[in-house]
Amino acid sequence: MHLFLLIIWLIIQILIGYNLVLPIVLYLFYVLKGKEKAPADITLVNNRDYAIIVTAYEQTHTLPVVIDSILAVNYSNYLIYIVADNCDISQLHFEDQRVIVLRPEEVLKSNVKSHFYAINHFRRPHTHLTIIDSDNLVDAAYLAELNKFFDQGFSAVQGVRKPKNLDTTIACLDAARDIYYHFYDGEVLFALGSSAALAGSGMAFTTELYKECLGNSDMSGAGFDKVLQYAIVKRNYRIACAPNAVVFDEKTSRTDQLVNQRARWINTWFKYSWFGLSLIGKGFTAPSGNQLLFGVMLVRPPLFIFLILSMFFLFINIIMLSWGAVWWAAAFLLFVTGFMIALKSSDTDKRIFASLKDIPRFVGIQLQSLLKARRANQRSVATSHFHAANIKDVKTGKDEN
Repeated sequence: MHLFLLIIWLIIQILIGYNLVLPIVLYLFYVLKGKEKAPADITLVNNRDYAIIVTAYEQTHTLPVVIDSILAVNYSNYLIYIVADNCDISQLHFEDQRVIVLRPEEVLKSNVKSHFYAINHFRRPHTHLTIIDSDNLVDAAYLAELNKFFDQGFSAVQGVRKPKNLDTTIACLDAARDIYYHFYDGEVLFALGSSAALAGSGMAFTTELYKECLGNSDMSGAGFDKVLQYAIVKRNYRIACAPNAVVFDEKTSRTDQLVNQRARWINTWFKYSWFGLSLIGKGFTAPSGNQLLFGVMLVRPPLFIFLILSMFFLFINIIMLSWGAVWWAAAFLLFVTGFMIALKSSDTDKRIFASLKDIPRFVGIQLQSLLKARRANQRSVATSHFHAANIKDVKTGKDEN
């Protein structure tokens, strides 16, 4: 009986502890394999017809600068569809004929429903669509960079979301988390032959693939990107990572904003974590490295959860005077090394590095989110936006107009 309990105790520790070590292991394989070869730089040919879908819920004040940034892209074959769900659009006017404002007759409260509302109101049969949030700013080369991967035969591409605002410590820590996930769940996974994780915006698909994956979905609440990436990878398509297809995303800057947002995200992990087990099973039976590796990443708990659990096991092993404490300490050291590698591998603002000392506070705030995760989708359906920075200000390091 004692031996059985000991084995269970070791298995539980391994299932949590591997999350600390996995990033550095993947990074070593990434270094050995080398970075994914960059696609050839193709002359800007408007050979794909994009629908740029911008979703807004209740708030429209950020839309003018968002649309200005899109209209400045170095590409011309597109139309912009604003889906203003439960919004007052009386003051929303755009002179450019490429901007179509749609206001659903009924409140949708759903990203997927908003996307399909746009699809059902397409002015022409677009070959591709890309999804932009109402707080995003789009880099001028965004569509051209996406095209490089569509030219390679990919049907789904995730760009990079860089921070639009770094005005508070919370915003900086939120950005640090995004950089970590983009590096390991995006660049590294893709380079190793798997798929980049979807980030909710700054992503593009062939219109047919998007309709195939979510056309029969009636989901509501947060997590549509989790459902979509599962639908894509279970078909064994790879989601490409486009490191130069940049959108600037608003980082959470207030405590209440962070709690509500993270509560929704935690809720979606508990709701959809079984997707990872399904893909692991498919990856073994197919076999498919794409599905297997992506599935392993999907079953991983949110960052702060496995950090707290790991700290708990470390303290238990210290109290028990077990050699396991040494292994846990080593695992934490490897995790910190991997986290810093991600930040150093990106063009990380010095304010983000300075904010790292406040990680314990950031984790504490997310614990509040965990307590509210069960009713997360009833509390709110969207993150409130407070910044409407011009893209030139973002690129020069300013946070606001």
